Amino acid sequence: MTNPYSDLPDSQFWRRAVSVVEPHLIDPIVGPKFKITRQDRVATAGSCFAQHLSKNLAAIGFNYFVAETGSHLSVDDRRRRNFSVFSARYGNIYTVRQALQLFREAFGSYARQECVWQRDDGRYVDAFRPTVEPEGYESPQDVLAAREEHLDHVRRVFLESQIFVLTLGMTEGWIHRSGGDLYPLAPGVAAGRFHPQIHEFVNFRVDEVIADLNTLLTELKRVNPDVRVLLTVSPVPLAATFEPRHVLVSTAFSKSVLRVAAGVAADRYAWVDYFPAYEIITGNFNMGRYFDEDRRGIQAAGVRHVMRCFLKHYLDQPEKELQILPLRAPSQAELAAWDSLICDEELIDGANGAAAPP
Repeated sequence: MTNPYSDLPDSQFWRRAVSVVEPHLIDPIVGPKFKITRQDRVATAGSCFAQHLSKNLAAIGFNYFVAETGSHLSVDDRRRRNFSVFSARYGNIYTVRQALQLFREAFGSYARQECVWQRDDGRYVDAFRPTVEPEGYESPQDVLAAREEHLDHVRRVFLESQIFVLTLGMTEGWIHRSGGDLYPLAPGVAAGRFHPQIHEFVNFRVDEVIADLNTLLTELKRVNPDVRVLLTVSPVPLAATFEPRHVLVSTAFSKSVLRVAAGVAADRYAWVDYFPAYEIITGNFNMGRYFDEDRRGIQAAGVRHVMRCFLKHYLDQPEKELQILPLRAPSQAELAAWDSLICDEELIDGANGAAAPP
């Protein structure tokens, strides 16, 4: 007797694809929509986990596209001032709404309400990338001038990238009540002052995220018809939640919403694909071994597993690159690279000098 499942491939059965497979060999990617060549300009944006992909691609000689290079600076200054962390110096983009607003601002169809925040030391920062310039700016005018220059580079990222990798991080955020501007960090965490009459907490629901992502992709394709988009969901749990519930529950909510939105977009567009980095890191098959002792940071072994799957399926000639990521312990240089990830969200738990709980 036969049934609808009789002729399905092994990848669609838990026992065959997970239970009897060595954990480090589990590969959840089936039928990637496109390949990436060494010539393709690959741009990245999103949460801190997106930096893993950019660091690895750059390390093995692929065309990681950086529009805002800081080439006039020394290597040490570029590193200190957060150049090349992403394709432009926009810092962490945690929510889809934040990415959509940045896109529209870069192309002149969106105006910000509150761009400048002041720090406790009297220096000024860009409210929408408050940590990228560690020394801050001398005046609000300097902030605005730097932002205009930054937006020129952001526009290039959207116009010239051939592969755009967007890592979705969370659904929670803080907005300007009158203008709707969404900040990467709450006012008062890294700079600025929180005013309940001006700033408001928001937690985007699934329909809102789906709508924002659809709009972003549609508008991106309109200005860059040849672009292909790879969506991922960050496996890094929330550092904190403003919802009156346990952070574990809020993490599950955020990641579930983002995963659904990414799946809907990948189903809707032939030029958009979903890469399951989230499932590789958080899957129960690895018994939590891919997380650090704090149960939040990602171990090097987990990132190597993600990258092996990525190289195998998305690169047009993966064999040579796969040899670079064997099943071995990471080097000291690799560990240092992992430790250098820029994650603004972590400031929440230590804002204003407060110590993180034991």
